[in-house]
Amino acid sequence: MRVVSAEEVTRHLTWEGLIKRLHTTFVNGVESPPRHHHAMHRPDGEATMLLMPAWEAAGYIGVKMVNVFPQNADHGIPAISGLYLLSEGKHGQPLACIDGSELTRRRTAAASALAAQALAVENAETLLVVGTGKLAPMVIEAHASVRPIKRVLIWGRNPSKAAAIADEYAERFETHVVEDLADAVAEADIISCVTLSTQPLIKGEWLTPGTHLDLIGAFRPQMRETDALCLRRSEVFVDTYAGAKGEAGDILQAIDEGEFQFDQIQAELAEVLTGTKAGRSVPEAITLFKSVGASLEDLAAAIEVWESLPEQP
Repeated sequence: MRVVSAEEVTRHLTWEGLIKRLHTTFVNGVESPPRHHHAMHRPDGEATMLLMPAWEAAGYIGVKMVNVFPQNADHGIPAISGLYLLSEGKHGQPLACIDGSELTRRRTAAASALAAQALAVENAETLLVVGTGKLAPMVIEAHASVRPIKRVLIWGRNPSKAAAIADEYAERFETHVVEDLADAVAEADIISCVTLSTQPLIKGEWLTPGTHLDLIGAFRPQMRETDALCLRRSEVFVDTYAGAKGEAGDILQAIDEGEFQFDQIQAELAEVLTGTKAGRSVPEAITLFKSVGASLEDLAAAIEVWESLPEQP
């Protein structure tokens, strides 16, 4: 069995290859049971183990194990860590143990880029990134691989982190750190939110016609990055119905407030990609894509890494 490091994942998981692989996997489908949540009572606090299995009908088998230790913040180390175990499908033999953190970062951004490829206006040039964590650089690179991004606006609660990201990409794009989020939202063609916020950051009254709103950060019911008006003004799409119903805080809280209904979701991503349901209706429409992550995406990314590695046994 081969051990694949984070550096190898970065080197071999190109945006073009990963987005193409995700498209194929969403269209063809895989078996993907609901993720397993296991609470762990540790001496220094509560922790969670997540298990996310998926397999092709006649192909690869995989499972991601993620440990979530919020108390790690007290020690200056990441709260989330994990690995991905990929096996072949003929005999179930393990092939590779892949760094789970880098795999997750890249597949998450690539899934949003795939949605933007289907939903955002083709001439989208200005990207607003809300949040300055490890996913922020990923969504810049991923969205720029599918749309002609020229300007990148960055907003974050920590201006120095926003400035560091702006500097990192200043040679590739016209970058700006923004303080007034309302003005930045009005300027953007694509807005990508990658925060852990529990309060709305984006208000529906700020959105302008033609905008594509990409919501990544709120992956638990108690989290949200938008107010209900964002959903009411938008054509709403999700990565999967099951994930949205169980974990999409932006949607669930808007439903609890009586401002949205689950059947108002226009489509899940696979339906748009297969043409079963329509995507953006008109150029002036506002589109919203809410993702919480799916084991299908992890399996697709792991397969792409494996098949891109040189000198496979």
